[in-house]
Order: sequence, then C-alpha cells, then structure tokens
Amino acid sequence: MLRTIVISALALTAAPVWTVSATPATPADTAETREVREVTLPAGTTLSLRLDTTVASNGSRVEDGVQAHLRRPVTARGVTVLPADAAVSGVVTQARRSGRVKGRALVAFRFHSLRAYGEEYRVATSSVVRQAAGTKGRDAAEIALPAAGGALIGALTGGGKGAAIGAAAGGGAGTGVVLATRGKEVRVGRGALVNVRLTQPLTIHVPIRGE
Repeated sequence: MLRTIVISALALTAAPVWTVSATPATPADTAETREVREVTLPAGTTLSLRLDTTVASNGSRVEDGVQAHLRRPVTARGVTVLPADAAVSGVVTQARRSGRVKGRALVAFRFHSLRAYGEEYRVATSSVVRQAAGTKGRDAAEIALPAAGGALIGALTGGGKGAAIGAAAGGGAGTGVVLATRGKEVRVGRGALVNVRLTQPLTIHVPIRGE
C-alpha cells in the first residue's frame, strides 16, 4: 500500500523547491492520503543549533557522536521548513590536546543527519572548529622570571660574569617549567550555541496543514 504525497510545484532560485513523490505507508496509514511540500533548502542555509553533548580537545575522539537540536525554526516564504527542536546528529572530526612544546588544543565537528516530521535526512554541513588561544606571551614571562632571578644570584656571587651564568641557568629552569606544562584545552559544553551552514541542498517533506 502506498500513501500518496501531493505537492504543489514551485521552483525557486537559492530558496525552497516543491515536487511530487510517494512513500510507503504503515498499517495505520492504510488508504490515507497525506499532502506535503517537498522543500529543498539551498546550500548556504544557516542552521542555528544548541548542543546536547559536550565536545572537548582532551575528552573527545575522532568519530565520537555529537548531538544537537535546532534552537529556532528554518522558514521560507512563511512556511516552517524545519521546526525548532529538530534533532541533528554528527561526529567529531578533529580532537587534539595541547602540546607541552608546541601545538594548540583544537576540536572540530560537523553534522550528517537530521530528523524532522518523523523522517530522517542525510545532511552535509560546515564544520565547527574551536582552537585554544596562543600562550607565547605567558611562556616568555615564565622563562623571563627565573632568568631574572638567576641573574640576580649570579651578580651577587660573581659580578658581571656570574650574572651571565646565572641568567643562563635561570632561563633553562624557566624553559623546563614551560615544557612540563600543557597549554589550555578547548571545551564546547552541552547547551553551547553554534551555527553551521548546509554545504549541499537538503530536501524536506513538509506537511501541508489546512491550506
């Protein structure tokens, strides 16, 4: 048994499109006709999301699942194409902890599926990328302070030559502190707001309600 999906036809440029198709019916749908609009959202459409899972550079791995939902509907010409709270699923694509010597923490993820009006759709979106801020200024300060202390001790014990030796020794100690300490990690927590864009068109079956 097939349930007929009746759609009005409308071609738009960089905007929704409507067509006709049919989908298999469930037992409850026997002899039922359902009217829908088959709306195609163009690439570049923005999806405003709220994360339902936490993603972190030091806690996530590539291919870990990421869940989110639309925080506001996507509309076109007065029609709600995607309702608020539509579920979106994706995966972590990059997860890199901060390094002791070099390399800032980074985490990235994107979405590949969306559920709306009881159907699941494959989607392609841009990536969300978060990278830790650089620490060069802080590293320089950590090296400079021990170096200054070493120079003071060297000057007290051996004059100019002692100061130079003390500064070198102190600077080496400061470098050891930097090498032993990792930089800041990146965390995008549950409830965080992110925006992604469709990188390919997305076609949705939108029910026609009393039109």
